[in-house]
Amino acid sequence: MCGRFVISDTAPDLVELFDVDTVGEGLPEPSWNVRPTEQIPVVIESNKEGPVVRRLESARWSLVPSFSKELKLKYPTFNARSEGVATSSAFRASLQGKRALIPADGYYEWHTVGKRKTPYFIHAEEGPIAFAGLYSWWRDRSKADDDPDRWVLTATIMTADATGGLADIHDRIPVMLPPEFWSTWLDPETKGDQSLVDQAVAASRPMVPELRFHEVAPLGDNGPELIVPVEPSEEL
Repeated sequence: MCGRFVISDTAPDLVELFDVDTVGEGLPEPSWNVRPTEQIPVVIESNKEGPVVRRLESARWSLVPSFSKELKLKYPTFNARSEGVATSSAFRASLQGKRALIPADGYYEWHTVGKRKTPYFIHAEEGPIAFAGLYSWWRDRSKADDDPDRWVLTATIMTADATGGLADIHDRIPVMLPPEFWSTWLDPETKGDQSLVDQAVAASRPMVPELRFHEVAPLGDNGPELIVPVEPSEEL
């Protein structure tokens, strides 16, 4: 699973990297310790007002389906398992036409031996990566129709089985998409199904052996010092 990640790029960096057309308001500052329910930058495409427009927006990290009556759910939705996303009541509507890219420098994972959990930072050797995500607009019905805060953009990161050396740390990894698959994944005119998800997972597999990882100190508050390597533990 992916429960913490790093995104140090600013909005102008992301606009250039993802060839974004429009930028939303309230984008979060860079963070080296992003937690579920915090705001994260997401890249989405929309065609509701004519031609497809690629947008950079701020979203709440934990997808809330439109049918939910509450913003805070009883079950975690910051990750979506790729194997069952097409049949999940929480995610299947988003898969059909609300897919996102979630930029990141890398993510943290914990290797557990007995009661000891050792954190690792997992990242690409160069440049940021893009997680395959889904998004949903949740309507807060306690707010008036003219209240700009009545709509909340929420998002989740898809995961798949870990392979290679990463499987020694944890059995799940986020699905990371290569640039040549970004447009395919985002295209709102493509109806998403399990076949598209399987294609995304397959496209991500060649990237996995290129990832690097190292042990880090227990996560503190926030800052670039969190990803500084420490001496490796004896378990790996």
